[in-house]
Amino acid sequence: MLTSAYQAQCEAEETRHTPECTTRKTKLTLLALALGTFAIGTGEFGSNGIIQLFAADMGISVPQATYAVTAYAVGVMVGSPVITVAAARLNRRQLLLALIVLFLVGNLLSALSTNVGMLIAARFITGTVQGAYFGAGAVVAAYVYGPGKGGKAFATVMAGLTIATIVGSPLGTFVGQQAGWQALYVVVTAIGLAAGVAILLWVPTTPDLDGGPIAQELGALRRPMIWAIMAIAALGISSIFAVYTFIGPYVTDAARADESLIPVALAVFGVGMAAGNQVGGRLADRYAYRGLLIGYGSVLVFLVLIVAAGETTWLLMPALFGVGATTMLAIPTIQVLLTKYAPEAPTLMGALNLASLNLANALGAVGGSITLGAGLGTLSTAWAGVVLTVTGLLVFAVTVPRVTPPGRVQPTEAVA
Repeated sequence: MLTSAYQAQCEAEETRHTPECTTRKTKLTLLALALGTFAIGTGEFGSNGIIQLFAADMGISVPQATYAVTAYAVGVMVGSPVITVAAARLNRRQLLLALIVLFLVGNLLSALSTNVGMLIAARFITGTVQGAYFGAGAVVAAYVYGPGKGGKAFATVMAGLTIATIVGSPLGTFVGQQAGWQALYVVVTAIGLAAGVAILLWVPTTPDLDGGPIAQELGALRRPMIWAIMAIAALGISSIFAVYTFIGPYVTDAARADESLIPVALAVFGVGMAAGNQVGGRLADRYAYRGLLIGYGSVLVFLVLIVAAGETTWLLMPALFGVGATTMLAIPTIQVLLTKYAPEAPTLMGALNLASLNLANALGAVGGSITLGAGLGTLSTAWAGVVLTVTGLLVFAVTVPRVTPPGRVQPTEAVA
């Protein structure tokens, strides 16, 4: 997923070291890392599919239940930069193992939660793992794959997250429906444990994976454009979560379909995300801004379609696919922009990028909760996505095309 997003990070790492792994060991290492991202993605996206279940079990409303989803996103936002900085000098293998342990603790606490306050705390703890895991995984993947293949290596690792949206999340939702919402987190814990064992066995033990100073990367935070691009990402991509978070109510309350269709809807959305990511990566490599503009502009159409016709199942499904696909068109461009404006800080930019995307998760969930709380109807959450994405486009228009990345020539592509 999102090869371009971590291309600079992978290239920086792969030029530092010459890998000593055989082809077979390389594949096993990448499999171990991908299993970890699959576990993380299944837990993150699967939580959206069981909101109604734990809301009913705890006697709270769906808007109140979304606070648990928001807490995970806040955990990513806080944990991504903090852990990246705090563990700057730690060996990446050791960091991955420590993060898996924290991931297991967070999911076990989620499964044992008896009230929404405990669940919120558990999801926050779990969320702190994500950004640092992806960053450390990129370093290890680039090392074992070898020079010239860092982007490909990380794409292989991130495939675990894409598969989670297509298979893990729908399957986890189904398990939650059949065995209780807690079962999702038990399953995710088991997958995470398997990933930890795989990392222990297959990620090489070598000083080449030791960390380094973070001072240079922290210096990039002084650039206003970094914060502007993060805002563009958080605002625009929030439309994904203004819809994905509420897919369950869309299916059962708006379209009045059986809850057994919820995993199908989640899978349709996931397939859209995977397809959009592939096209978006190519656009990001070829054009300066086109992926972002096409993505943000097109998703508005599908959001309006959801509001207007989401009560009809055969229209809701393609609209869900469209929201996932068009929003994902923009993400590779955003991530490439971050590395362009801070080329000397790719590792921290990777962590901050995940933080901004999870801020999008929080904004989308909160925005949708506000429209639901206002009594505007189940499908009104899509309007929250419209407002947030339009705001992201406005921030883009007044910043990115007007500021040249350091050491680069201003792109000549028109933004219109």
